[in-house]
Amino acid sequence: MLTKRIIPCLDIKNGRTVKGVNFLALRDAGDPVELAQKYAETGADELVFLDISATEERRRTLVDLVRNVAKTVNIPFTVGGGIASVADVSVLLQNGADKISINSAAVKNPKLVEELAKEFGSQCVVVAIDAKPMENQWKIHLVGGKQATAIDLFDWAKTVENLGAGEILFTSMDHDGTKNGFANEALARLSSWVNIPIIASGGAGAKEHFADAFIQGKADAVLAASVFHFNEIPIPELKQYLADQNIVIRKV
Repeated sequence: MLTKRIIPCLDIKNGRTVKGVNFLALRDAGDPVELAQKYAETGADELVFLDISATEERRRTLVDLVRNVAKTVNIPFTVGGGIASVADVSVLLQNGADKISINSAAVKNPKLVEELAKEFGSQCVVVAIDAKPMENQWKIHLVGGKQATAIDLFDWAKTVENLGAGEILFTSMDHDGTKNGFANEALARLSSWVNIPIIASGGAGAKEHFADAFIQGKADAVLAASVFHFNEIPIPELKQYLADQNIVIRKV
């Protein structure tokens, strides 16, 4: 059985790590390089770095910061934000990223998913999907959650799988930053709908929430931010708890 993964997320704005609630009310959470180093040293399985304002500001990801983070970690490192071409990805991989995450750009140009998978391999391509229920249907949102679409979450997930995505990072916008647990019903449905790994995001507030996302939501990995950034749940303690719940986890 594949081990379940714990992934801290560094949301970056103006060169700093930030965290909000429901994609709003951002507050400073520290220096991304220092946080990345701490997580690598304390047992995180991977890291995700999202330049959250790059798409809205129509600019590329902060390459220098990516390079500095990559120098300090020895675990897989995914970078997203402002990626719109094969050339963008090539630069990020050359500067230390192991995988890339695309969201709005994939919706606007689905062929990009296919191009990236062919050029760099599916294992390199993570498609991030931000969604929330609207009129009894999960609808995806773009540009950091600011732009609603009529696209169904599950239809889009199957589409990107068929185009060559290697993983899906699913964030429930209504759960983001609330610390009330993950959207486990949607997670479970998504996990059974596609045959690629699902990373759960949005809602971590207690160790039990991670276990629920793995057991009830059938997630392959769980991503969290504030509970790690503000030392509410130490990763070694979390991993011990999950192991005690008979969840297969890579120990620290």
